[in-house]
Amino acid sequence: MTVELKRKKGETFESFVRRFNKRLMQSGTLLQFKKKVYNRGTKSRNLVKAETLARKQFREKKEYLKKIGRLPEEDPKKKGRGRR
Repeated sequence: MTVELKRKKGETFESFVRRFNKRLMQSGTLLQFKKKVYNRGTKSRNLVKAETLARKQFREKKEYLKKIGRLPEEDPKKKGRGRR
């Protein structure tokens, strides 16, 4: 769906843009585009379970390493995502 508008005689640019945006919203083109861009496909159950299991194992390994002293304790002030 394309939206085509022509500027009316004597119409200011601001009012033309406002009218264009209104027509664009009414056509639903913007919604369709956003759905395509931000839509994430559904993952299979096996994939979700595998990811969950991997996170759990990583967390347990990290806790174990902290417990035996191989991994330094996290500083509460430096809580973040790590390297960037």
